[in-house]
Amino acid sequence: MKIHKIILAATVSVMTLTGCNDLDQQPNGSTITSTQKENVITVDPEKASASVTGLASQLYLFGQIMGTGYHNDFGYPGLFLNTDMRGMDMYSTASGYNWFYSAEALSDGLQTSMNTSLMWENNYYLIRSANAVIGTMAPEEVMPTADENKFYLAQAYVFRAYAYFWLVQSYQFTYAGHESEPAVPIITDLNSDEAAINGCARSTVAEVYAQIHKDLANAISLMEGNPVTCETVLDSKANRFASVATVYGLRARVNLVMNKWADAASDAQTAIANFSGRPATIQEVSVPTFISCDDSNWMWGIATAETDRVVTTGICNFPSHMGSLSYGYASLVGAWKWISQTLYDQIPSTDVRKGWWLDEAATSVNLTAAQQAYLDEYGASAGVQVKFAPYNGVLDTSTNASDIPLMRVEEMYYILAEAQGMTSVSTGVQTLVDFVTTYRDPSYTCSATSAEELQDAIWLQRRIEFWGEGFSYFDMLRLKKDLNRIGGGWPADFNYYVEATDPVLIYAIPKDEITSNAQISEADNTLGGGMPTPIVEE
Repeated sequence: MKIHKIILAATVSVMTLTGCNDLDQQPNGSTITSTQKENVITVDPEKASASVTGLASQLYLFGQIMGTGYHNDFGYPGLFLNTDMRGMDMYSTASGYNWFYSAEALSDGLQTSMNTSLMWENNYYLIRSANAVIGTMAPEEVMPTADENKFYLAQAYVFRAYAYFWLVQSYQFTYAGHESEPAVPIITDLNSDEAAINGCARSTVAEVYAQIHKDLANAISLMEGNPVTCETVLDSKANRFASVATVYGLRARVNLVMNKWADAASDAQTAIANFSGRPATIQEVSVPTFISCDDSNWMWGIATAETDRVVTTGICNFPSHMGSLSYGYASLVGAWKWISQTLYDQIPSTDVRKGWWLDEAATSVNLTAAQQAYLDEYGASAGVQVKFAPYNGVLDTSTNASDIPLMRVEEMYYILAEAQGMTSVSTGVQTLVDFVTTYRDPSYTCSATSAEELQDAIWLQRRIEFWGEGFSYFDMLRLKKDLNRIGGGWPADFNYYVEATDPVLIYAIPKDEITSNAQISEADNTLGGGMPTPIVEE
């Protein structure tokens, strides 16, 4: 197990950040001089492209943190599963084949827990790599003048903001009401050397969000009006990089958490206006899907190649653990991913998304005869997900090279409806109803008459729409909802009711980080904890 000196290590050389399939799993600790920095970009501008491609590929690497013996160590898709399993909408078996057992048990919040290591280090690895690119391309925050370099620098800012957004939501309660509470250390290209020598204290929640906003504002200023775009630098799956629409979409997410309603609505509208795609239709989501960056509704995604190590492992990847129709942990050893019964029961029969899970007879109208027979053979039961298709639609494939969604345009409509509704309920209701009736359920109605009722209605839609995509846990924290698994079908040991203010819901800072960082002490770990007491149902 690697020690937690990620944020205190010396600046990684941008030269180590190579192409998509060759990215070093552990950036080294070498440094480069200002002259070398200038030469990297001036003499060989392709290094900038390679570095940013490396950032994109770093999102989905096998064994980067804990080593190859841990089959849940595969970057951000693993974090999606960890956080979703911490919530109240997805559960799995209590067997040893469930690599997300500790997340489901809420026993992973201790400072010595593996999952806090995965959360902390995946994000700080990405931050450190982004800092190397930013420090090289914009030394002392002097922005480049060449359009291509502006574009690549913008990507680094986006990836850094994305990582800090994960961290600030994981190591402290949500923004509203906790602005002055300690969150995580802010390490940038400007202070990384100082932090390596003297450590770095935790910044407040407000300070981390300010850094996120600064990075996203920089990205927007570098990209708007720039003739260099994702499509001009990438021949395929261009949305593995962030477009202008993506950056506005990410900022809309951030503003929603901050309760900056007008800004969230404006950014969501701008994201929709700048996006060249469209939401997936009812017909398009009436079959297993959500596996390709080429889909019209994907704004941002992880592009996966068949030769990537996370794929050639066979079973150490997202489709293995999630995909009921793929070769892997879900189907072969019964570590299925089920939807909470209480959530499933709230989905109307007229909603196409009802078919994303098996019904009480363990069937779904969304499946072909062959797909249904496969699930029958392996004993899939009611509630098992069939939302995610196998790679290339090939049943039981062991080539689990599906792309992973990071942002879909559907999210922007939900953000818009919620943000509008907090100041004008009728406007928000209209936006919500128009979207859902057009794209998911023609019979949908919303009777909300208050902002809180509308927010709850949208929360339900988000829980259904983004199930399995890493949204549910942070939405629960953002809305300050109690975690309520009662009646949802969980294994008895995980049948919890946890109040929204319980510190067990937040990760503790990793023990080894405290040991390594002189400015973080044991006293900083007031959040996190062991598993709650299960509720025994009559």
